[in-house]
Amino acid sequence: MRWVEAQQPTGLGLHRGRGAASPRLYQLSGANLSLEAEAAVGPVADSPLCHAPQLPQASCEHPRRLTDNYNKILQLDPGQGLVVVCGSIYQGFCQLRRRGNISAVAVRFPPAAPPAEPVTVFPSMLNVAANHPNASTVGLVLPPAAGTGGSRLLVGATYTGYGSAFFPRNRSLEDHRFENTPEIAIRSLDARGDLAKLFTFDLNPSDDNILKIKQGAKEQHKLGFVRAFLHPPDPPPGALSYAYLALNSEARAGDKESQARSLLARICLPRGAGGDAKKLTESYIQLGLQCAGGAGRGDLYSRLVSVFPARELLFAVFERPQGSPASRATPSALCAFRFADVQAAIRAARTACFVEPAPDVVAVLDSVVQGTGPACERKRNIQLQPEQLDCGAAHLQHPLSVLQPLKATPVFRAPGLSSVAVASVSNYTVVFLGTVTGRLLKINLNESMQVVSRRVVTVAYGEPVHHVMQFDPADPGYLYLMTSHQMARVKVAACAVHTTCGDCVGAADAYCGWCALETRCTLQRDCANSSQQHFWTSASEGPGRCPAMTVLPAEIDVHQEYPGMILQVSGSLPSLSGTDMTCDYGNDIRTVARVPGPAFGHQIAYCNLLPRDQFPPFPPHQDHVIVEMSVRVNGRNIVRANFTIYDCSRIGQVYPHAACTSCLSAQWPCFWCAQQHACVSNQSRCAASPNPTSPQDCPQVLPSRLAPMPTGSSQSIPVLLANAAFQGAALECSFGPEEIFEAVWINESAVHCSQVVLHTTQKSQMFALSLQLKGQPARFLDSPDPITVEVYNCAMGSPDCSQCLGREDLGHLCVWSDGCRLRGPLQPLPGACPAPEIRTIEPLSGPLDGGTLLTIRGRNLGRRLSDVARGVWIGSVACEPLADRYTVSEEIVCATGTAPEAFSDVVTVNASKEGKSRERFSYVLPLVQSLEPDKGPKAGGTRITIHGTDLHVGSELHVLVNDTEPCTELVRTDTSITCTVPEGALPAAVPVCVRFERRGCVRSSLTFQYMQNPVITAISPRRSPVSGGRTITVAGERFHMVQNVSMAVHHIGREPTLCKVLNSTLITCPSPGALSNASAPVDFFINGRAYTDEAAVAEELLDPQEARRDSRFSLDYLPDPQFSTAKREKWIKHHPGEPLTLVIHKEQDGLGLESHEYRIRIGQVACDIQIVSDRVIHCSVNESLGTAEGQLPITIQVGNFNQTIATLQLGGSETAIIVSIVICSVLLLLSVVALFVFCTKSRRAERYWQKTLLQMEEMESQIREEIRKGFAELQTDMTDLTKELNRSQGIPFLEYKHFVTRTFFPKCSSLYEERYVLPSQTLNSQGSAPVQETHPLLGEWKIPESCRPNMEEGIGLFSSLLNNRHFLIVFVHALEQQKDFAVRDRCSLASLLTIALHGKLEYYTGIMKELLVDLIDASAAKNPKLMLRRTESVVEKMLTNWMSICMYSCLRETVGEPFFLLLCAIKQQINKGSIDAITGKARYTLNEEWLLRENIEAKPRNLNVSFQGCGMDSLSVRAMDTDTLTQVKEKILEAFCKNVPYSQWPRAEDVDLEWFASSTQSYILRDLDDTSVVEDGRKKLNTLAHYKIPEGASLAMSLTDKKDNTLGRVKDLDTEKYFHLVLPTDELAEPKKSHRQSHRKKVLPEIYLTRLLSTKGTLQKFLDDLFKAILSIREDKPPLAVKYFFDFLEEQAEKRGISDPDTLHIWKTNSLPLRFWVNILKNPQFVFDIDKTDHIDACLSVIAQAFIDACSISDLQLGKDSPTNKLLYAKEIPEYRKIVQRYYKQIHDMTPLSEQEMNAHLAEESRKYQNEFNTNVAMAEIYKYAKRYRTQIMTALEANPTARRTQLQHKFEQVVALMEDNIYECYSEA
Repeated sequence: MRWVEAQQPTGLGLHRGRGAASPRLYQLSGANLSLEAEAAVGPVADSPLCHAPQLPQASCEHPRRLTDNYNKILQLDPGQGLVVVCGSIYQGFCQLRRRGNISAVAVRFPPAAPPAEPVTVFPSMLNVAANHPNASTVGLVLPPAAGTGGSRLLVGATYTGYGSAFFPRNRSLEDHRFENTPEIAIRSLDARGDLAKLFTFDLNPSDDNILKIKQGAKEQHKLGFVRAFLHPPDPPPGALSYAYLALNSEARAGDKESQARSLLARICLPRGAGGDAKKLTESYIQLGLQCAGGAGRGDLYSRLVSVFPARELLFAVFERPQGSPASRATPSALCAFRFADVQAAIRAARTACFVEPAPDVVAVLDSVVQGTGPACERKRNIQLQPEQLDCGAAHLQHPLSVLQPLKATPVFRAPGLSSVAVASVSNYTVVFLGTVTGRLLKINLNESMQVVSRRVVTVAYGEPVHHVMQFDPADPGYLYLMTSHQMARVKVAACAVHTTCGDCVGAADAYCGWCALETRCTLQRDCANSSQQHFWTSASEGPGRCPAMTVLPAEIDVHQEYPGMILQVSGSLPSLSGTDMTCDYGNDIRTVARVPGPAFGHQIAYCNLLPRDQFPPFPPHQDHVIVEMSVRVNGRNIVRANFTIYDCSRIGQVYPHAACTSCLSAQWPCFWCAQQHACVSNQSRCAASPNPTSPQDCPQVLPSRLAPMPTGSSQSIPVLLANAAFQGAALECSFGPEEIFEAVWINESAVHCSQVVLHTTQKSQMFALSLQLKGQPARFLDSPDPITVEVYNCAMGSPDCSQCLGREDLGHLCVWSDGCRLRGPLQPLPGACPAPEIRTIEPLSGPLDGGTLLTIRGRNLGRRLSDVARGVWIGSVACEPLADRYTVSEEIVCATGTAPEAFSDVVTVNASKEGKSRERFSYVLPLVQSLEPDKGPKAGGTRITIHGTDLHVGSELHVLVNDTEPCTELVRTDTSITCTVPEGALPAAVPVCVRFERRGCVRSSLTFQYMQNPVITAISPRRSPVSGGRTITVAGERFHMVQNVSMAVHHIGREPTLCKVLNSTLITCPSPGALSNASAPVDFFINGRAYTDEAAVAEELLDPQEARRDSRFSLDYLPDPQFSTAKREKWIKHHPGEPLTLVIHKEQDGLGLESHEYRIRIGQVACDIQIVSDRVIHCSVNESLGTAEGQLPITIQVGNFNQTIATLQLGGSETAIIVSIVICSVLLLLSVVALFVFCTKSRRAERYWQKTLLQMEEMESQIREEIRKGFAELQTDMTDLTKELNRSQGIPFLEYKHFVTRTFFPKCSSLYEERYVLPSQTLNSQGSAPVQETHPLLGEWKIPESCRPNMEEGIGLFSSLLNNRHFLIVFVHALEQQKDFAVRDRCSLASLLTIALHGKLEYYTGIMKELLVDLIDASAAKNPKLMLRRTESVVEKMLTNWMSICMYSCLRETVGEPFFLLLCAIKQQINKGSIDAITGKARYTLNEEWLLRENIEAKPRNLNVSFQGCGMDSLSVRAMDTDTLTQVKEKILEAFCKNVPYSQWPRAEDVDLEWFASSTQSYILRDLDDTSVVEDGRKKLNTLAHYKIPEGASLAMSLTDKKDNTLGRVKDLDTEKYFHLVLPTDELAEPKKSHRQSHRKKVLPEIYLTRLLSTKGTLQKFLDDLFKAILSIREDKPPLAVKYFFDFLEEQAEKRGISDPDTLHIWKTNSLPLRFWVNILKNPQFVFDIDKTDHIDACLSVIAQAFIDACSISDLQLGKDSPTNKLLYAKEIPEYRKIVQRYYKQIHDMTPLSEQEMNAHLAEESRKYQNEFNTNVAMAEIYKYAKRYRTQIMTALEANPTARRTQLQHKFEQVVALMEDNIYECYSEA
């Protein structure tokens, strides 16, 4: 069984933060890793600042959060049948689980307390492992100590307490780790003994068995543990066994105690059962491990990654530490250290410490708590025993550190090594190395530690291999390893890939060897009898020991009989004696074999030759055949060899023209019989005549050169002979089967062929001459060098004079005479030929440097090369003919010379006579200008274009990249050259050279920049239908350099597909089609080059071929999807003009197709897909289908797959019409009356239907028009508003004192009724008026002068009482307990207290916090989430006021401008449309209740207005023609007074408006006058349209003396008498209107809701700006008060154990956004001096609601019935929520404020606004409450011990006496 942790120990960077999965333990079967049991071990509620909950006496004030459990220790204790499981939760808590069932806890710990004696549990028993995911922990179960029955647990854990990087960022300094968790400890693991001692340190002796670094030294000794192990694991009895810890120390460089970063620590274990147990620190000694090459400091690998102990060596993987996290390219190395060297170094160190002190060799670790102290000292008169040298002693200094590291040279280097495991096999050491890329590398080392072979296996691509790997203890042929997400059981060798002994043994794999009798490559254990000698050949024996065989005789004469064959078998083979053995010749032919006796090494066997009738046939043209024979043992061919069967008599057939020579030179023993002219293997068959014995003695024809013969002429040809011992024999001359002539002997060594006449119709033909014995056609005299005769025909192949006469050089005697003819014996020598005729020259131009190969074609271009050798010229420049390219008369190829300058001229050829070309050859200067693209991947393949002029010239062009590599696939024109760039070695700029005619480079500075190759990181989706065509998205980097990409699939793929580059990170490819359903690897070709993963190839441990084979991406091909109509019908009928919706059923598939991947067509018309689910697709057609065809196929396309599922049949149903007519006819016959009634009803119904249709069409038209207008406005409004919004005015902020009074006393204070309203002023000539401060808190304290002294003294005393914390708290609580002390009174008291204590804000804040703590206590007991939701207590209003004071500067400096702009924008937008003056409803609004649901046509009017006020004379003012005159006045006042605060504006009723219709006529314009129109008994208010005021009209406005108050405020008019734009809906009056009128007016009011969206879209930017300003933090002015208060809330929640983050979020939201910002958003008049109309108020309510929703954490459950006020911003709310959460997080992350910093800030705020308020007035108002509840306050003061002690009740009575003028009564009582 194996145990696996789902989340690995992560101190080494293997965990990838996938905390969403539940942490689990798995128990797997050893053979196939199938799941046997599992257990969830997290997540749990935990806090790193709290003790483990198993500690009964510990409580925790810190909130516990759901925390993942990262497994830290997983160790087997076989002696007790336990598995020790420790995790990161509960301070590193451990469990003991059952070995057979991991899901069961074997021992409950802490143990349940028995009733008699409770078990005491200490934190140190619970804090075992590191409590942080990234902190390392190692564990090792040790055998029982002397005299104890149980196992022990050695633990090394990284310190995570206070001061470490792992300690949580919190104000708490509470650290449970230092006292309770040492770095190294040995703990009790005796589960059968006293459970109260489980996991304790106090083993015998009683000292704690720990090594703990002192608190001050922990910074210098940050230990990261790698592994703990025992060595030797099974010591012989009486021998010492040691526990080792491999670790990294992050000690500062130069630290005297430990300069090396990689350490090996050793601890002694007791000998057997009788040995003495030592304290851990006594034997603890550490020494550095240094892995470094010879290249100096840069070649140092200083960080330990993984270790593995072998028998004598410790193998370790190191890496070079880098600033960045370990990447795939991190250099790493393998080093090996000898345990004997470790032992020697330790003994030498102890000797240097106690016998002969040497300070540079060893030091005492004085940083350890349990150490003995500072330095080594010589122990006099003490003889150290060997065991003391090895393990130290209590009286010797300890623990020790060896200063000089143990050094080793890297055995192997490779990037990204992460783990190591080692096995010793025969004479080899096999090292398995895991990598960070998920590969396992196996290297074989010989005895000299040299790498002899290596191999790579991919385990899990891209997942790092865990640093601990382990061989299967039950089967060492397997290795267990883990990656980030997988557990693997990997076979240690794949021997079966080697098929021959040579490959198997030559692979130098220590595990693999050749199993001789099974003829396969296997592990030794898989080979039968492999333990015996010669059965299994190992790699160390070498290929020379592979079985081999020799056959005697090796060559067999086919004509000879052989008794048998002797087989010599060598190599490593067991004795074949007594085995079932045969000789196998293949084709099931076997003969008996036998072995005379047992032997090894060289064995002899005997074998019968195969029967003669079963000899294999001889191949044609071959005199021998090779036979393969195998020795077959026990049904297997174990060794094979070849022998040859030959036949001498076949030589004459194979070599007929050299029969004797071949016979005597054959490799077989053959003889030549001259008389029989035959080759034999037995010489006795020859006749007695002398026979040649060597090839030189054979009769043969001697080679001789013969002159060419003209065709048809008769000649005698002499032939010379050698060794012609048969002179006089009849011979014939053969020139072929038909050409035979008589041979006549001249002498003993010569004959001549007489009267030979040969014919040819070719220009020239060669005939071979042979001599043969007359009458024996197949027997030739040997001709080792055949004689040939050339026969020529002058009439053939010489079309011109030069060619004809040129044949003379070939020995052809021809003459030119009207053609080429044979020259007669008397004919004169040939004369001259005509002048050369040049037909073409090519090319027509070349570079000035020459070298162009100019091809000249024509006639009579010379008889021979010498004729034209110096006769070819281009103008005055010579062209040198090339001999090997010259064709007589027809073609000259010459190399042009260098020209001094550009010119063109004809080409001249002079061959005794001169010929000139018609075309001219030009010398030009080609120029190169630019290159594009100028960069590309270094893999090559980029097509570049070189631009220039005259680039087409010359015969040969080369483009060289980096001066050596050719640019291929050249295509050129006169202005460009295009070619493909080769592969580059490095990313760098390289020169590009353009070279004509192999001369120098054309002068240019072209460079091409090789860049890093594009990288493909992922493809999706990874599934495709088998037809292909699905769009696969390829993600990666650097795709901007890609010019073309294709995608190909291995094995099953059809043609590759072309891809499209979208941008530098995305490519889309249609998937290729496939031949079958399967998963197959995918290849990409980028710019024509196969894409390879550079990171994989870069690993030195990989062969490039292997990397290319190992494709990273694959596609799963699944069957094509299948579709059908809903009812599986094949025909669907459809009437044109009707809407068409198709429901298509889809068979389930695993493709996971998206809706956009389906294409549905009806004929050529696309069907729009509405719904796609797993089984159903809905689509509809909106356009009309053409009826021309009548039938349209319904086709579904997915990628390349098309399926026609049905046919749509168009047209009316003629059959139905006929049936209807028949039925009507029958009815007509049956009853005329019934038919009449029926017809009448039909006509009425039809008329009603037409009427309804007309109404619907009209309604639809209106809806369309309204939506179109809304959309147009939506597009234009943003632009218009930005243009129109005038930001020239200063923002009219209210002064701080007015802001405070309006915020503190809105509606709940008794002062509210007295609050000032700035009266309307008559403007002076400057248009301004002074603002009067009439609020009581801002003016004088008005009291009778007679009472003033007492009152002032009383108020002073009362003020001092209020500044007493105890009094104020009692006072507030006493008042709040009174039932008649209403909410309004509480608000008023809170605001008055804020004013009264405004000068002491730090004191006020303290009081507020104290009252808030009481409030939190009360809320926590009920429902903490409801706290601060409403303002129902004094402290809640105090908090509101405190926030207002603290946030004022933020409001003014940051939020003010965007808020004011939003208000202006809302007002502008409302004013752009019609506004009903009476109802207030408008065309444009955010609030549905205020939406004008009528389509009122309003046109803008630009009016020229003059008005002597506000500092301006005249302006052009924009109004709507539907505006009432009051609305026009307000717009005019706004235009004139926009730079004046609203409180100083005149009111509309204070001014008159006069229209000058002409120079003589003018009218005073009013809302109501005699001209007003009356409709339905109601007067309609006059508008600009009513007065017919034109565009650009001149108006004058002036202040009036008498106010026209007859109307009062327009919106207060009686709607029964007056209306403006719309009449009130009166259902009773409806029937009176004509039917036509009524149905035209009926428009669905909901269609106007689009205007809400229009308005929202226009205002969106302003709203976003406002929300961002509210929810952002300025670095220069951080919100200190918010940080201070939020920290206060978090602290209170923590103290009360409230860990729910939602509760904290709600508290923060209730205290700032809802308490302050929503109040401001709804009441802009608190901040600005502006006019807030009811309509603006309604819009702000919607915005405030959106802000409230954004701050809420509950999801909005919205539907079609939800109010529009919530629906309007539903889409934006999630984004706003993110901003809120980010704001809270930023506040949380701010540096905490101390009380001193906050008090200083509050004091500054008090100072800034001192003397703004009359605090006496506030005190007097507070006193009114004190007086009202005097008795109750006195009772409360007397009940409070502190108040009694300080006599606060007497002081309070004094105040009352002074204030009520009862001072004498006060004194008498005292």
